[in-house]
Amino acid sequence: MQDQLEQFGEQMLNVVLIICFVTLTISVLLLLIRTFKGPSNADRAVAIDTIGVNMMAITGLVAIQLVTDKLNDVVLLIGILLFIGTIAIAKFIEKGVIIEQNNH
Repeated sequence: MQDQLEQFGEQMLNVVLIICFVTLTISVLLLLIRTFKGPSNADRAVAIDTIGVNMMAITGLVAIQLVTDKLNDVVLLIGILLFIGTIAIAKFIEKGVIIEQNNH
C-alpha cells in the first residue's frame, strides 16, 4: 500500500511539473511578443523583468525535477542580476543614461 502511495505521489508530481513547465513556456513566449511589440519602453522593461522571474521559476522547477538543492544559488544569482538590471533600465528610461559623467 505504501509503495502505491509513493508511486502515485511521484506521478502527480511529474504531472504538476509538466503543467508548470508548459505554463511558464507559454508565458515566456507571450512576454517575448510584448518585449518586441510593446507600445512603450516601460512595457518592454516590465516584460523583460517578468521573463527573468519566469527563468527563476523554471530553474526552481528543474531543481525539483532533479531532486537537488544545488540550483538554489542559481535562482538567487538570477534574482540579484534582475534587481540590478531593473534599476539600470529604470534609470535609463528616466534620464536617458545609466552612468552620468560629471565633467567639472
